[in-house]
Amino acid sequence: MQAQLGLCTGNSGDPIFTETFGTGTNYGPPLSALNTQYFFVGNSGPQDGQYTIASKTMSYGWTLTEDHTPNDTNGKCFIVNADFTQGEFYKRSVTGLCETTTYEFSSWLINILPSTGCGGSGIPVNVRFEIWDSTNTNLLASGDTGGINGTSTPIWKKYGLVFQTLAGQNSVILKMINKGQGGCGNDLAIDDIEFKSCGDTVGVTDSNNNTSVSLCSSPTPFISTLTAIPNSSVITHFYQWQQSTDTGVTWVDIVGQTNQTLPISVLNTTYYRAKIAEVAVNLSNSKCVSFSNIYQATINQLPAAPILACWETATKNNTTCAWEITGTQPVQPTTQCWETATFNTTTCAWEITGTQAVQPLAVNCWDNWVFNNTTCVWGNEGTQPVQPTTQCWETATFNTTTCAWEITGTQPVQPTTQCWQTASFNNTSCIWEVTGTQQVQPTTQCWETATFNTTTCIWNVTGTQPVQPTTSCWETATFNPTTCSWDISGTQPIAPTGLQCWQTTTFNAITCVWDIIGTQPGSVYSEDLVYCNGATLTLQANTSLLNPTYLWSTGETADFITVNSPGDYTVEITSPICFFETRIFNVTQAAIPSIDNVRSEGRNIVVTTSNSGDFLYSLNGNIYQPSNTFLNIKGGLYTIYVRERNCPIIDTKIHLHFYVPKYFTPNNDGVNDTFSLSGIEFYGASQVSIFNRYGKLVKYSENSPFSWDGTFNSAQLPSDDYWYVIIIDGQKLTGHFALKR
Repeated sequence: MQAQLGLCTGNSGDPIFTETFGTGTNYGPPLSALNTQYFFVGNSGPQDGQYTIASKTMSYGWTLTEDHTPNDTNGKCFIVNADFTQGEFYKRSVTGLCETTTYEFSSWLINILPSTGCGGSGIPVNVRFEIWDSTNTNLLASGDTGGINGTSTPIWKKYGLVFQTLAGQNSVILKMINKGQGGCGNDLAIDDIEFKSCGDTVGVTDSNNNTSVSLCSSPTPFISTLTAIPNSSVITHFYQWQQSTDTGVTWVDIVGQTNQTLPISVLNTTYYRAKIAEVAVNLSNSKCVSFSNIYQATINQLPAAPILACWETATKNNTTCAWEITGTQPVQPTTQCWETATFNTTTCAWEITGTQAVQPLAVNCWDNWVFNNTTCVWGNEGTQPVQPTTQCWETATFNTTTCAWEITGTQPVQPTTQCWQTASFNNTSCIWEVTGTQQVQPTTQCWETATFNTTTCIWNVTGTQPVQPTTSCWETATFNPTTCSWDISGTQPIAPTGLQCWQTTTFNAITCVWDIIGTQPGSVYSEDLVYCNGATLTLQANTSLLNPTYLWSTGETADFITVNSPGDYTVEITSPICFFETRIFNVTQAAIPSIDNVRSEGRNIVVTTSNSGDFLYSLNGNIYQPSNTFLNIKGGLYTIYVRERNCPIIDTKIHLHFYVPKYFTPNNDGVNDTFSLSGIEFYGASQVSIFNRYGKLVKYSENSPFSWDGTFNSAQLPSDDYWYVIIIDGQKLTGHFALKR
């Protein structure tokens, strides 16, 4: 049976097998030869087909800063530089499993080459996981990760397989196989390999279909029946119910409760779950079981009843499991200043005591005793009336019977006066004095008449100015005081002439001007054009209008113009039947290519220009490509060509392409059969020395083309790493490469 990658979608058991690769700042320890075919190196820079075990790595631009295992210090992981050839790089046996049981295998994997590595074209990681039976003959499950590309920052991702052991099977073999291509990239790290049982998603509900219950304590227990409900992707289920009284930390089997249902009777908080196996005998083995969801029966304790005031009532709230106190003390009544209010907790009511002081007797006719509620005493607010101010002819006498002042005397009679006169009584001489002058007659307009009114004692002016006539907006009305009439002047503005064929004019009596209305009909078209340096470009004003006339933004009137400079050129096209078009030509000059730099990056040649444009690139001047990078180019002397896509101008540069291969495979298959330094023959002076790992010189060449077939004294040398010393024009290059057979 095989399956694609996937994790357990149901409930899981405790981990049976876990591999975290340890902790520490050192490298290793290396895996057993039974677990990997790759070669261990004690540093952070394994080459193709090698691995290390470390907490981080900074080699080859790798950016892994920490392992995946949570909460460990200097945690390590399995760091792999995948080989050029596809094949197995990790294998181990996992024992202690249970027969006929579903398990989940999982591990965390990461592409440790960032997205910018290898010039942004790093080879993706692709790993195949396989689960075999212990005989290594039956494939139980398998799946590929597919291409995992590098990211700007490392991202751990979990992968896994779900499989079922066979009858009588207690162990399996896990294999991890590199399916990625060889070359720059395909670099990965693996951590936290884990096996654990996988069961259905099993929910637990009570008789009321609830997944938990929270009750207030009572003398009688909470009674219900729990039911385990699987989603039934697993065919068979065997149960053992468990309970916990310490918030799910310690679980104890409930003796005899092995059915799908469980009757419960709860007085105190208790947790319940079902232990589940696919075979009954596996229930006693912790490596073979999964667990249902937890059902929590929470019994909250009701506190002691509170002490109440006489106006309060306590009621038990079964939802909050608390006492709710209601009731309000009677409001204290408003009292007089001589009264005192006291609350009686026996009758639960306010009692008022106290008596107001007796009012004193009046002595004078103006006495007025008033009780003061602030000071709580009687106060005399009465005062003898103040003697009034009298006129020169009056006399004031106080009457104790009426308790008031009595005034006697009469003012002299006021004399008769004209309307413009005023009579004023002189309290000093005690006689009337008459003053005043008649008002002067006012100046009047030509239409007015003045008449003195002895009743109002003013001059009345009568008459109305003639009404101003209604005028047009261009007219002005001016009143003439000589003729006593309105004179009108002004002339209407002349209507405008020289209108376009689409325009009409209307006189606006509000703004007092002629309004010109109408919109020029027609369409606007825009076109982008490019011309080459030193060339000219013809701009053709194509139109469907009949008998058109043309007016260019340059002043020309033909149906075309010729230009040799960039810019926006506009032509207005007019038809005698009042139709119009506007055409806009956006003209730009094509860029002239200029090679800034040509460099070799391994087998690739990268061309950089000092400017940008729509450029094409070539190594032979015949075949051009839009990319500035030539891939997998053999070493040698090349002429680089760059031209603008639409123009014939070309820039060239000679480049000597030279690189040192990382490996060769002398197996006579026609591919990488020799270790060749193509292009070295173009340098003025060169020396090449090849050594084996023990420092023995196995190949030497000077000032000539270089190619080595992996032999020494006509005998084939073994697969191994070999070291080179290359001196080119006085510059020394050192390093190593691999011979693979």
